[in-house]
Amino acid sequence: MPRISRRQLLHAGLGTAALGLLSGCATPGTRSVNAAPTIASVPGQKITIEYWSWLKNLQPVADIWNAANPNVQVKTVWIPGGNQGGYPKLYSALAAGGGPDLAHVEYGVIPSFMMVNGLVDLTRYGADEFAGRYDKTLWSQSSYAGGVYGIPQDSGPMATFYQPEILDKVGATAPTSWDEWAQVAAELRKAKSYMDCFPLAEAGFFTALAAQAGAQWFRADADGWVINMTDDATMKVARFFDQAIDQDLVQTDFGAYSPGWFAAAGKGEIASLTSASWGDALVKGISGGAGKWKVAAMPRWGASGFGSSYLGGSAVSVLANSRHPRESLEFAAWLTSTQQGVDAEIEHCGIGWSPATDVIGTARQQPSEFFSGQNYNQDIFAPAALEQNTQWSWWPSQQQSFNILSDGFRFKASGTSLVDTVVNAEQKIMTVFKNSGLSIRKESA
Repeated sequence: MPRISRRQLLHAGLGTAALGLLSGCATPGTRSVNAAPTIASVPGQKITIEYWSWLKNLQPVADIWNAANPNVQVKTVWIPGGNQGGYPKLYSALAAGGGPDLAHVEYGVIPSFMMVNGLVDLTRYGADEFAGRYDKTLWSQSSYAGGVYGIPQDSGPMATFYQPEILDKVGATAPTSWDEWAQVAAELRKAKSYMDCFPLAEAGFFTALAAQAGAQWFRADADGWVINMTDDATMKVARFFDQAIDQDLVQTDFGAYSPGWFAAAGKGEIASLTSASWGDALVKGISGGAGKWKVAAMPRWGASGFGSSYLGGSAVSVLANSRHPRESLEFAAWLTSTQQGVDAEIEHCGIGWSPATDVIGTARQQPSEFFSGQNYNQDIFAPAALEQNTQWSWWPSQQQSFNILSDGFRFKASGTSLVDTVVNAEQKIMTVFKNSGLSIRKESA
């Protein structure tokens, strides 16, 4: 991911009101904590740091750290997932001059928290000494302007969950390309099954496929943000699924992991699911599914693009009002990159894919009875995590952008194409930036 300077991120003239508009929440601060002197640790002093996370049952994990670190105790507080209220709660706490030391922040939302001076640049507290433990792509997704604004906590490399018996009905195996996927999907429709779902109300899936195809929707330049949502890679994905939906090759009546999806998958009406690694726990909820599913690499967009993509993922960020940034950083690194921390997160919280390159978790190094005895984490997801789009970068107002895309995709059934929606969304997102006081221009050809 290219380096983005704070000057580029914060376009000159961005005022307090604009900052609030951008986050959609209260404006936490107009003064950057990263311009203030660093806060020194006080050896021997007993302190308590607080971590607000949407991971339930995280305290037993923190208690393992607490037992080994009597002077640095960690208290965890559950908050709703970001889009369900957690972010407004964090913004409000910051605006009031408080908030926790640590917070759970998605990679795509880090720029929005930076825009409101909400995060500590962890390079000021020694973050670089931990960088070698992490997937470089994930580390870069929380790094801006030479700073680090979050320690990777989890991610979602993508692959395809599938039912071999259903594909066998048409003499197929898991497709290795999207063109092959379309051919198998057409045959499966004759057998009353679908290959996958295409969630019209969830732009994240389309975005992940565009990133896999090689798209780079945003980049920062000296004069501000540059947008290009209509590049060849994105248009290829939009045209492909426009045709797939028009030909009834993909299910759009319900999304993955919905009650309708579980029912259809259990009856063999859904042959596969292209999704993130964290989907394995949900797929295991299919009634009678044990031993009927396997995992394969996701289809590729021909010779171009990447072998995989990512869906979801988050970091542990130190918030601006923390009084213990260095100790918070040390706990975050222990939590997300040590064998003890990752194993405990899997056991107690069902955390997503580990961001540490050498630690995927002991539980994920074993064959799975549900997935036909396959050691799918090591064989499929570990390689997939290394085949993602390293040029993709997130931008301010990412969630608002997703809402614009999703709102447009919902009209597909009324005759609006995905291609038209993407083109229109690009214009609307540019307006969002301009209304927020940010400079943005269309990528020139």
